[in-house]
Amino acid sequence: MPGGAIISFLDAVARHGRSVLLIGLASGIGTGLVLPDLAQALQIIIAPVVATLLFLAFLRLGPDGIRAGLTGWRGGTLGVLALQLALPVIAASAMRAAGTESALALGVILVLAAAPITGSPNLAIMSGASAPVALRQLVLGTLLLPATALPVFLLMPGLGPPAEVGLIVLRLLALVALACAFGLWLRKSGIVRETPESLAVIDGCATLLLAVIVIALMGAVGPALLEGSMIWPVFALVLTLGFGLQIATLLVLRNRLPGGQVAAFSQCAGNRNIALFLGVLPPALASDLFLFIGLYQIPMYLTPAVMGWLYARLRLQLA
Repeated sequence: MPGGAIISFLDAVARHGRSVLLIGLASGIGTGLVLPDLAQALQIIIAPVVATLLFLAFLRLGPDGIRAGLTGWRGGTLGVLALQLALPVIAASAMRAAGTESALALGVILVLAAAPITGSPNLAIMSGASAPVALRQLVLGTLLLPATALPVFLLMPGLGPPAEVGLIVLRLLALVALACAFGLWLRKSGIVRETPESLAVIDGCATLLLAVIVIALMGAVGPALLEGSMIWPVFALVLTLGFGLQIATLLVLRNRLPGGQVAAFSQCAGNRNIALFLGVLPPALASDLFLFIGLYQIPMYLTPAVMGWLYARLRLQLA
């Protein structure tokens, strides 16, 4: 395929990102039902794809995007500490006290400890929320993630002694640092310039990779549907977690910040990049989380439709 056709194709993929991701969700469920061996095989690529998506996010941002994302860093940092540190520490302490070590409990803690998804600014644009605030929370949340994750991991049951937890955090730090350094170096050196064509290629590649990883993550959902009622309590949990975090944040901040900023904060609170942890967690533990993480993709991709409807009902002034 000629270069111009590839750019046009990737640009079209990026422009129709919502449809591509929904197709990915449906394909993931179908693949798990029809081709379970393929769905399981695709799980091998999750960690490298997640790392590539993180790299593409920093490549897309570039030095100017990172600087823009740090605007208003004081309030943004307080938000990160509340959402990525305080909430998961409270949850992990409660579950540790209760002696709970189920995969669902660990999944909840990891969601609370994770940074916002790399597509947070895109979700904000789709629903009328403030894209700059979403960008800020994405940048700060990702850069601070290794530091905020350490105390949470130390409290989590099932991760092993402190030395093993330290290795997990070091792997996480290396992943974030390498993705950031390589992406920013390509932009700073001029190898990748901020042109409409290059941004279209980056956005299109990111959208395609998101669709692929959704298929891999959703592979466990199809077989679970055949097993009957086991999936529905988990599905109810992820819906409550994803939308509950958004609604709670929306209600807490509604009278304290402009509507667009509140909407962006709430979306970053509920849509977390839990898949990033799959590249650093022990394989046995990661495999236990596939169903939970797969179902968690559903409220994330429904956010623009569901929360947009809620903003209108609450008469939230987004402009």
